[in-house]
Amino acid sequence: MAGAGSYSRGVKISRQALDALHGQGLPDLLPERTRLLFVGVNPGLRAVAVQAHFGGGGSNRFFPALSQAGIVDRRIDASEGFRPEDLAHLHERGIGITSLVPGATARADELSTEQLVAGAQALSERIAQIAPTVVAFLGITAYRTAFSRPYADVGRQPDPLGPAAVWVVPNPSGLNRRASLADLARAYREVVVAAGIEPFELPA
Repeated sequence: MAGAGSYSRGVKISRQALDALHGQGLPDLLPERTRLLFVGVNPGLRAVAVQAHFGGGGSNRFFPALSQAGIVDRRIDASEGFRPEDLAHLHERGIGITSLVPGATARADELSTEQLVAGAQALSERIAQIAPTVVAFLGITAYRTAFSRPYADVGRQPDPLGPAAVWVVPNPSGLNRRASLADLARAYREVVVAAGIEPFELPA
């Protein structure tokens, strides 16, 4: 991944540099014991540049939703890469993150049906090795296409993937205007409880 992950905190990344990262990826975030594995559609270009899942900043609400749900005890900002203490906290909580399709694009809707289906096949093999308790797909549209389940809906799915129970939760992208941050937090809290991870107490 030439050029990926080489940007210092606070350095502005040009559009040309981002475009050069098209199709590149970033490593899975996998604790030694992954209890809950979140599966995004695919990395964004800036996420690859800073080598952090959901590191695009801007309107993506993944980490704010984790905080509001009590899944983590802090507001994580990965827009310039993970801070070591935040990465350690995710590992301690047993929270893993991967992507359905490994190659980065500017938008997820650039992906073809063939890429999504191939990603699902490869992911199923990886899940058998990772053995999480719960897999949570971030977005119903990509899940329906990738697994040929056109009538699937959000929530727990009837079929597991290997040893893992499967859920589909709302996509945290700011383009998903149907789900508020509160909606995301409620859905994500449900899957963390299903994975056997005790959520933190939320302020009254």
